[in-house]
Amino acid sequence: MKKLLRHKYGAISCERDSIKFPSKLERACYDYLKELQNAGSIRMFLRQIRFDLLGGGKHIVDYCLFTEENVVFIEAKGRDLPLGKLKRKSAEALYDVDIHIAKKVSDIDDILKKVKND
Repeated sequence: MKKLLRHKYGAISCERDSIKFPSKLERACYDYLKELQNAGSIRMFLRQIRFDLLGGGKHIVDYCLFTEENVVFIEAKGRDLPLGKLKRKSAEALYDVDIHIAKKVSDIDDILKKVKND
């Protein structure tokens, strides 16, 4: 009998459009970004953007959004843990980008408004 393994942070993996997501939040963000793209609010988005870090490490950002004016990096995070913060700050410093955190889907609208006003 197979033993079901739990995610170490309690995330529940799921699927949409034949894409496996590590959490329901990341899938919900994907669904919302598709809506924004179909409505013309964003031009397009990419998933799982890899940033190579010094020392051989890596940091993967969940989404890269392209608007008419900007490129916006967003991570869907239920919990923002210290190692993730450290890697994110390293990637931001090394590549001169801002990586925004979405703890819920509605945070995406707030992030886009903030980026547009900056």
